[in-house]
Amino acid sequence: MKDDLSKRMDGAVEAFKRELSGFRTGRASVNLLDSVVVDAYGSKMPINQVGSVGVPEPRLLTVQVWDAGLIAATEKAIRDSDLGLNPAAEGNLIRIPLPELNEERRKELVKVAGKSAENARISVRNVRRDGMDDIKKQEKDGDISQDDAKKLSDDVQKLTDDHVKKIDELLASKEQEILQV
Repeated sequence: MKDDLSKRMDGAVEAFKRELSGFRTGRASVNLLDSVVVDAYGSKMPINQVGSVGVPEPRLLTVQVWDAGLIAATEKAIRDSDLGLNPAAEGNLIRIPLPELNEERRKELVKVAGKSAENARISVRNVRRDGMDDIKKQEKDGDISQDDAKKLSDDVQKLTDDHVKKIDELLASKEQEILQV
């Protein structure tokens, strides 16, 4: 049971990590475009399935589009995303310069990161609740003793505290990265 709870909590932490990787911090990262989907071949596809994303310079992203017919759609998808980016196509290559983040936008990003962290903490706590409910049910059914139930409950709480701490550390690190000028 503990392994299952740990895996589920790890999943919440990993999802939070992926979410944080999409935050723009003023430095280019290939993960920045992960949320962009392109209308291609009659369906919506992630940008990494229509071209390869690269970081040739710290403040520049490039997308090498594989199909010339998708350049306009890819450029539009990047422009329409909520990332505030302005792509420019040159042949099959789309250049995306990253503008400087102003102080107001940095603070806004920190707030959004904080909300994401809280959602991740809630996910971890929901897993804890499921574990605690399971322990109470086993104790009620007589499958485990009261002492064992107390020990298991303490283990689940420690697991929860460890995962919440990981989330807090990731958030603090990302906040520092965002606010760094």
